[in-house]
Amino acid sequence: MHGKRTTHRILLCGPARHSVSGVATHLNQLFGSNLAQKYSMLQFQVGSEGRSEGHVMKLVRLLASPALLFVAILRYKPDIIHLNSSLDPKAYWRDLTYLIVTKTLGRKIVYQVHGGALPSAFLGSKTWQQSILRWTLNLPDVLVLLAEVEREAYRASKVGKNIRVIPNAIDLDEYSTDGNKDYNKRFIRLGYIGRLAHDKGIKESIQALAILRQRGMVYLRLYIAGSGPFEKALRRIVKDLRLECDVKFVGPVFGEDKIRFWRETEIFLFPTSHREGLPYTILEAIASGTPVVTTRVGGIPDVIQDGVQGLLLDVHEPKAIATAVETLVNNPERLRSMSREAMYRARNHYGIDRLARQFDELYQEILA
Repeated sequence: MHGKRTTHRILLCGPARHSVSGVATHLNQLFGSNLAQKYSMLQFQVGSEGRSEGHVMKLVRLLASPALLFVAILRYKPDIIHLNSSLDPKAYWRDLTYLIVTKTLGRKIVYQVHGGALPSAFLGSKTWQQSILRWTLNLPDVLVLLAEVEREAYRASKVGKNIRVIPNAIDLDEYSTDGNKDYNKRFIRLGYIGRLAHDKGIKESIQALAILRQRGMVYLRLYIAGSGPFEKALRRIVKDLRLECDVKFVGPVFGEDKIRFWRETEIFLFPTSHREGLPYTILEAIASGTPVVTTRVGGIPDVIQDGVQGLLLDVHEPKAIATAVETLVNNPERLRSMSREAMYRARNHYGIDRLARQFDELYQEILA
């Protein structure tokens, strides 16, 4: 005869953990944290990331997934469903079915939004559209956001009845350095790492480098790590600007290669215009002591204090990026100070232990 189960079960819904995405990274951190010692943590895989499937199989999976979640909940009897999503059309309508299934079975729901549009810009501005959105996001017991700016936007739209902000975190030990970045003018290494997409500010960074060369700053190099649909266009821009010797495409980097990339990068360029949540690359940058030139998008201003760990731009235009880089490069001591401040901020605010503690407190609260 089985005794009463004493360990609470958490069913985490998200992409395959081996896929390359911010949400997959988040799941791996939760599973790898001390939460896994306190709770029985399971996964229900959603989304196409990490899968190899054609259009027919994708359609079949989408149609069947609500029923599969229903079966998984009946089988594993989780106490909490932790649904990881983003506010974009595909994820929204898919996850609405998951919310309905979970509510029907009487389970507690943590609904975590990893970026996407803000409520005022989602579904449209008509009253009935916003009413649907409010109803959907009032279904969870807790709505988790990544940044304070998002909480303000959700409150302004009267969306979400119980909102918490829990920023992303990273394994600080992986990125820790001795803090001795050189910043001599013989050679300054600028870097970008991430998906090569049109709205990440990579093109503008390349154009900024061309402007800086015209200003006589010939000791700058830009290393671009990653892959994506914009790579061919970026290579063409580099060729057109005759920057083949100054811009290097190093491809995707993982493991030790990724750690080495951060240790060797002296300024991280991320003038994104994408609807970011809280990019892991920003956290990796500060953990490795790399000052950042970036934009006031999503949760980035929560992490980067302007003039302390880097510079925040109001626009992602090449001239603005060039001026920011020139300002920093001409003041090596300021860069060294930013490097130290970046590591200090990472250690005090963005470690996995903090993330695990906040989710533990959240789980305990809704289980009470």
